[in-house]
Order: sequence, then structure tokens, then C-alpha cells
Amino acid sequence: MATNLVNLEAVGKVYGTRALLDGVSLGVNEGDRIGVVGRNGDGKTTLIRILAKLESADDGRVTHAGHLRLAVLTQHDSLDPAATVRHEVIGDLADHEWAGSAKIRDVLTGLFGGLDLPGFPQGLDTVIGPLSGGERRRIALAKLLIAEQDLIVLDEPTNHLDVEGISWLARHLQERRSALVVVTHDRWFLDQVCTRMWDVQRGTVHEYEGGYSDYVFARAERERIAATEEAKRQNLMRKELAWLRRGAPARTSKPRFRIDAANALIADVPPPRDTAELMKFANSRLGKTVFDLEGVTVQAGPKVLLKHLTWQLGPGDRIGLVGVNGAGKTSLLRALAEAARTDGEAQPTSGRVVVGKTVKLAYLSQEVAELDPYWRVLEAVERVRQRVDLGKGREMSASQLCEKFGFTKEKQWTPVGDLSGGERRRLQILRLLMDEPNVLFLDEPTNDLDIETLTQLEDLLDGWPGSMVVISHDRYFIERTTDRVFALLGDATMRMLPRGLDEYLERREAVRAAAAAAAPAGPSAATPGAGAAAKPKPTGDTRAAKKELQRIERRLDKISQQETTLHEQIAEHATDFEKVAGLDAQLRELAGERDELEMRWLELAEDV
Repeated sequence: MATNLVNLEAVGKVYGTRALLDGVSLGVNEGDRIGVVGRNGDGKTTLIRILAKLESADDGRVTHAGHLRLAVLTQHDSLDPAATVRHEVIGDLADHEWAGSAKIRDVLTGLFGGLDLPGFPQGLDTVIGPLSGGERRRIALAKLLIAEQDLIVLDEPTNHLDVEGISWLARHLQERRSALVVVTHDRWFLDQVCTRMWDVQRGTVHEYEGGYSDYVFARAERERIAATEEAKRQNLMRKELAWLRRGAPARTSKPRFRIDAANALIADVPPPRDTAELMKFANSRLGKTVFDLEGVTVQAGPKVLLKHLTWQLGPGDRIGLVGVNGAGKTSLLRALAEAARTDGEAQPTSGRVVVGKTVKLAYLSQEVAELDPYWRVLEAVERVRQRVDLGKGREMSASQLCEKFGFTKEKQWTPVGDLSGGERRRLQILRLLMDEPNVLFLDEPTNDLDIETLTQLEDLLDGWPGSMVVISHDRYFIERTTDRVFALLGDATMRMLPRGLDEYLERREAVRAAAAAAAPAGPSAATPGAGAAAKPKPTGDTRAAKKELQRIERRLDKISQQETTLHEQIAEHATDFEKVAGLDAQLRELAGERDELEMRWLELAEDV
């Protein structure tokens, strides 16, 4: 029988006149891996702080097992700003001691990219004080993971980690013996790591077995039983469950929910997006040209981030953009946004960006735009527009869209200055959508948003007829909202990934393995802080392969556009069977060509 580590009995916590927790009784046992979800402000962080005894409860009792080894990652670290990374993470261990520990090597490599901490000015001897919040958070996480604990409590551990870092953290936590309680909005991470879920809602905590996918099913089923027939059809949980069940099997780690019951629940739920219909709308709103890049070079100061890039963002394209930090994802979007803002006058260092004449761009940057703190929420939205057309005949008032994003009637009269960081992020997205753009650039849109708000945003984007580029470390959001993934791997090129994020992680792993194999042999190779081997210059064969890769990517883009056009023509001539047969034959021919090109692309990608 599993040993009980922490027990909460009838715990209550009140802030002002609001009960965040009301008579909550929960337990954490050895081996538990618990994910905590709920709306921002409903008490997730308060719950885990009380569980860890960092905060006292107003009522009830919290009991810890004797000699419990507990570690907590809070949203605000307690690192000594005058100390070095070495002092905080490794302590007094000599180099040969910590370098001989597989666990320490794994943590440093997983969180920082190498034992010499590339990106930190003095490696392990870097002083913590001047570092950014994201760097400090990774240091605090490394310090926690290197130690031994019975229970780990993590509050938003994936913040400031890229896709690789999140993937590594999930594997690391799966292999640890410690029990885990984690608050996170990263749904892919919850599915990979957790075996139980706590859903914090209006003072109570509902428990579910399994990870995020299981929680979606169980909650949807519970709400289905309690709701009317019409409400059942409109339930967003069912729509998300449909996507989870119909998508790639890899999206769910261990499908513990009853598959037959899940399939019955979603039997009448259509796919999230009607791609052909959205393409038709996008073409009517945008024409043939959105952004065409020809031989473009993007720089940040003297550093060349992208070189001779030829790429096309077409009408209705939904692109996910991933890559290592500093590879140029945000810089690329900024260059395109600047070209759009100046009607093509502002151009990159070399090459040319052609902007479609009808492009109306909305750019959600990582920075939260400052608004007048005395404006009310509804006023801030109505200053953009009072009604918005969301495509496919969906029109909403500013107030209705506010409610869809979690701003209730009462909350709409809150001054902007009183909003939390997550609420300001929501308001920023709202104002962008109210302006009725036909092209969206979203740079880390999931920052500070809770799962319920993310689901609402995804639902809005499902029917949004335009072109979209999303930069995000949230794997679930990328897979849910985009159709194709491109990667910037840090070598000044951009590549399409036919297999999406799985392929990206495989390619990154291959790069690391190649770098390790190329490292010089001998004692110096094992010395922490040793510099990386010089990158070999590409051979003529490599250059030719890169050119062929770019040619294939351009042809795949054109095939995608041709397929969309053929689908539209089939819909238009649905009653002309002879015409439809001819169009269908063209579709099959294109599909065959696409399969051959993708196989060739994969062969070339292994050699580049």
C-alpha cells in the first residue's frame, strides 16, 4: 500500500469576501503524479502553497509525513543574486565529483544545453544578479531537480522553456521516483507526466484519474449528463475531445479513458476546422498573395539569423514556427510586420518581401501593450470596434467576445490597471481580434493564459478565415491550431517538418549527437566548460541538398494550394459527375506527387 505523504482535511482559505478553497480534502501518496488545472484566480497556486505549508489555511488541517523531503518551485525564486550559478546549483562539489554524476550531467544538459552552460557569459561561474527572469527560473529548477526529494511541487515549470526543454523535463519527471504535484497550462506536458488531475473550481477541487486527455473526457461526460441536449452540442470539451481522439495517436500518452464511450460522445461532432471552406473565405479576403519572400536575409545586429530564405505564406495558411531560442523566429515576424506596416517600403538586409495589397495584419508580440489603466475592460475593447465579424457568419458584440474570453459582465467594468498579467494578455488578444485582421502573427500567445481561456481561443481560431503564423513552446497549442510546422534550427535556414514537432525533436537530438561525436577526444573533452568543436563548412553535396530541400518545400506549398483549389471546384460542380471524376483524378495525381516529394525530403533532411 502506498505511503501517504501529504494530507489536507477540510481546508478553507478566504481572500476578502471570496472563498478560494472551501472544505477541501485531498491526499498525495508515494508515486502520485498530479496535475492541477483551473481558471486563473480560482486558487491553484494557493492550493499548492497550502499543501507545501508555504501558506497557512484559515480552516482545516494539513499533515506531512515524518521526515518528508519536499521541494517547491514557486513563480518567484529565492536565489542569492550575489552568488554564482555553480554555488546555487552544484554547491561545494568538486568538478570531478559533479561531472561524474549522470544525474547532474543530465539536468545541466537538459535545461541549459550543455555542461558549459552555453548562453551564459561565464558558464557555471556566471553571477546570478544580472540574469533574466527566464534564466533565473531555469537555475532554480536545476537546483531542485539535482537534489533528492520524496515530493516535488512545481508551479508553472514549463515557463521560459523551449519545446526541447519541455520534452526533456517530461522525460526526466517520468523517470524520477519522487511524487509530483504540478500546476501548468501546458496540456501536452500534463498528458505526458500526470496520472491524476485536480480541477480547482469555485472553492472546490474535482479529482480525475489519468492525464489531460482523460480529464477532458471525464469532464465532458459529467457535463453531458448534467446539461440539456443543446448545451451538450455546444460544449467545447466535446470539440476538444473530438480533436484528441481523431488526431495522431501520439497526442495522447496513455489513453486510459473508455474509447467506445469517448467515440459515442463525439459521434456528431464535426472536425474542428472546415479547411476547404476556410481557404475559400481566405482567398476572397486576401487574394493570391499574402507574403512572398525571395532570397531574404534577416539579421539581429551583426548576427545573421536567416540567409537567402525563399518562402511563401499563402491565403489561409496556418503555420507553426518552432526553433531554438535566438534562431530568429521573432525577428522574422518583425521583418514581415515592418514590411506590411510600410506597404513594402521597409525591406530586410538583402532579398525582398512582397506584401499582398489586401493584407491587414495583427501582430501579438510577447510584450503586453500598455493601455490606459483607468479604462474599463469593455471600453478598451469598444475603442477598437463595437462588433466583430469572426467569419462564417459569426458576428459578436464586444461584450459577447469579452464573455467568451472569461470577462464576465461584472469583470467588464474592471479598470485595466487592476487586471492580472494573464487578464491583460487576454485583453490584448481580444483587441487584436476586434480589429478584424486577415493575417495573424501570434508570438507566444499562450503565455499567462489558463487552459479554459486557451480552449476558447482555439475555438475562435478554428473558424477564423485568414493566414496565421504561431510561435509557441506550447506543443499542444501548435498542433491544435496549425496545419504545418516549419523549424529554424539555428543554421540560418528554415525547413518544413512533414511530421511536425516529433520530427523537430528528432532532428535536434541528431544535431546534439553529431556535435558530441565531433568533439575532440581526450581528457579535455570531458572538462566542464570546454568549448564546442568548430562547425564544419558545408560541402558541395550539402549545399546542393539544401537547394533541393528548398525546391521541394516550394513545390509542396504549390501542391497544397492546387489541392485547395481542386476541393473548391469539386464542391462547386458536385452534381456534374464527369467533371468531379476528372478533378478527383487530378487530386490523386497530386497526392502521389506529394508522397514522393515528402519521402525525398526526409531522405535529404537526414544528410543536411
